[in-house]
Amino acid sequence: MTIPATLLIVAKAPIAGFAKTRLTPPLPPRDAARLAAAALLDTLASVRSCGSEERVVAWTGNLAMAEESGTIAAALRGFTVIQQRGNTFGERLANAHADAARFGLPVLQIGMDTPQAGPELLARSAARLAATGDTVLGPAADGGWWALGLTDPRPARLLVDVPMSTSRTGDLTREALRRCGYRVHRLPVLTDVDCYSDALSVAAQSTGRFAATLDLINAASTPALL
Repeated sequence: MTIPATLLIVAKAPIAGFAKTRLTPPLPPRDAARLAAAALLDTLASVRSCGSEERVVAWTGNLAMAEESGTIAAALRGFTVIQQRGNTFGERLANAHADAARFGLPVLQIGMDTPQAGPELLARSAARLAATGDTVLGPAADGGWWALGLTDPRPARLLVDVPMSTSRTGDLTREALRRCGYRVHRLPVLTDVDCYSDALSVAAQSTGRFAATLDLINAASTPALL
């Protein structure tokens, strides 16, 4: 079944020293980038399989310099790739929503930090958004959020004034949407991968590339890392 919605992934090229820098230490920068690549590839696969009518990636960074660049390039076929626009993260999110809305469909936006969000969860979340017209927000365990679904891109401008990467980002986003009259449906809480303990937790819930890559990294590391 095709879901009348656009799945939007906000993604960063998995380059050593550019992506997942909070995994370093204990991981070396290249291993952190390898994990980021694996998380992105799992996310692309889940979005491809979730049944959304449109698939968009808002991209930043040089793909040619990324870990698994060839595999990622192949996985991006069938996605509309747009460049992120804006100076702050909030601006880039708002602009990505506006760009993805050009298909005239509700937009469910996720990042590349929740590889455990499989196609079934994404399909249910997008279907809820498309069927009810409610805003949907997926809280993250650290107080942020992992998913935001909107039927109109204009509320995404609220993100410009919401402090990002704090323990209250999720609450502040929800409050801002409600103040503007939007009903907010809560999606399941997920852990996003910020630090090494998050990576271990997420890998335990995953069966894809992310979990396999972390196993390989740990197997090659010193016992002190484990």
